[in-house]
Amino acid sequence: MVFTIKDMSFKAGMAMKVTGKPKSGCEAFSINIGHDADNIALHFNPRFNKSGDTNVIVCNSNQGSWGDEHREPCFPFQQGEEFKLTITFNNDTFYIELPGGTMMSFPNRFGDDVFKHVHVVGDVKVISIKVK
Repeated sequence: MVFTIKDMSFKAGMAMKVTGKPKSGCEAFSINIGHDADNIALHFNPRFNKSGDTNVIVCNSNQGSWGDEHREPCFPFQQGEEFKLTITFNNDTFYIELPGGTMMSFPNRFGDDVFKHVHVVGDVKVISIKVK
């Protein structure tokens, strides 16, 4: 599944709440926030079993090429079970509240305070995306 939102306004200080459900047999999915499909400030990639990774969240950014990966060992996702997460950011850092309340962060390598592009890839059903 590929799901894209263009020309939205996600500004520093706002909260993006994502509700979804990984399908049974899902290997991985990603939520990507940036300026377009090639300029991704936050690549949030829970991996159930993909590329040699099992039950790990990989975050990265892409400005023409991928940067250094950040790996988060907390993995509160289950195939077939609904999740809710919240993403906020400022011009220094993205903050992600994972299901269950664990917080993780990833640097805002772009330093920008507004992003207009979100796309979701993988075997996940997006139930809702709300920005406030």
